[in-house]
Amino acid sequence: MNRFDFAGRTAVVTGGAQGIGAAIAKRLQASGAKVAIWDLEGSPRVDVADQTSIESAVKRSMAELGRIDVLINNAGIAGPSMPVVEYPVSEWQRVIDIDLNGPFLCCRAVVPHMVKAGYGRIVNIASIAGKEGNPNAAAYAAAKGGLIAFTKALGKELAQSGVLVNCVTPAAAQTAILEQVTAEFAKYMLSKIPMGRFVKVEEIAALVCWLASEECSFSTGAVFDISGVRATY
Repeated sequence: MNRFDFAGRTAVVTGGAQGIGAAIAKRLQASGAKVAIWDLEGSPRVDVADQTSIESAVKRSMAELGRIDVLINNAGIAGPSMPVVEYPVSEWQRVIDIDLNGPFLCCRAVVPHMVKAGYGRIVNIASIAGKEGNPNAAAYAAAKGGLIAFTKALGKELAQSGVLVNCVTPAAAQTAILEQVTAEFAKYMLSKIPMGRFVKVEEIAALVCWLASEECSFSTGAVFDISGVRATY
């Protein structure tokens, strides 16, 4: 494993208690970063869809870490698998709140600190679904597509601030979020990947940690695929 240099750096990983987020946090820590996990699991709980919860988490992390150099917006849910005409409005709102509004609220709260420091790296965990759309998962696809556009917009806003904003679009990984969908839907997603396997969380973490490092210095507002050739653009 290549070791990135995060000595003296601090990071926040949302949804970092398991899956992709845990793999990212582990690699950041192994590379020397001090990491704060914002998650509904553990104590204190952080709800990325709640503005008050995020503002409290920022204050707490700033006090504990001194600053926030890196923000990984990873927390997300899949939502139910069903056609749009049957999709409960409450479930649609819940997916959008966590998967799209969550990163917005986190960035809104953290970015001023990064801009003041003249340095920051933000990596949003989107999905290949945000580029291609998955049938019977419209809310998830819409949220991730919105996150891609949000990344590009914020990247342009901060282009000369020293704060870089990028996102990654993984194909499906075998994490808890995959357990939220039906076996039939999981089989469908696997069939769409030409490499014939799910992406490993460690592979996603490797890409994310490069984007979160000082070595990434001229890429911002960009989308990085890690999809086993599923991506077509």
